[in-house]
Amino acid sequence: MELFQVSKYLDVEHTIAKYMFDPVENPWEVLPSISIFIEQLGPMLPSEEFEQRGSNVWISKSAVIAPTAYIGGPCIIDAGTEVRHCAFIRGSAIIGKNCVIGNSTEVKNSIIFDEVQIPHYNYVGDSILGFRSHLGAGAITSNVKNDKSNVEVNFALGKMDTKLRKFGAIVGDYSQIGCNSVLNPGTIIGRNCSIYPLSNVRGLVNENSIYKAPGKVVQKVKLKKDPK
Repeated sequence: MELFQVSKYLDVEHTIAKYMFDPVENPWEVLPSISIFIEQLGPMLPSEEFEQRGSNVWISKSAVIAPTAYIGGPCIIDAGTEVRHCAFIRGSAIIGKNCVIGNSTEVKNSIIFDEVQIPHYNYVGDSILGFRSHLGAGAITSNVKNDKSNVEVNFALGKMDTKLRKFGAIVGDYSQIGCNSVLNPGTIIGRNCSIYPLSNVRGLVNENSIYKAPGKVVQKVKLKKDPK
């Protein structure tokens, strides 16, 4: 469906995984293939830039990894990224350049684009976070429905079955997720959005929106991009 095409949400030039998105219509379709992609790409990464640390784990030599962090394979961590104290990377994770994976943050089966910050007590599972997006402290992606049925994406004209039992969220480039917010299974956040703290978000939030909670008021605005 054109509404969910990858280019509306993500600039794939800002991830080492850009070729994963070539054959798909909807961005969540890449999630089941993350592990295989890492296992194929990892051995081809230049040895002068990356080193292999354990089974199917490749880490840039310029990345900074705290000694207390856990990194399970398959995983790729790109240049300049910082993985902080007690971070828990469970595997099937592609983490881009100049990212921050923070204190007690857990990442599983996800693609984190370049310059993303997930700095404090976050959970990111079965999700994609676009270029320069940011999760405030305690913000999480919920990736499984209580009844364990397939995750659906809700939007103005109906619902779309993703055919996935586990799917958290797509967060578009430059979007900011407020502290202690929950992105429910199948949440799609457009580019350049601001989600207020303590929000309970479900379905599609269009680009350039401010999402306020309580009340689930969505206001269309033109937000300024990070000047970095």
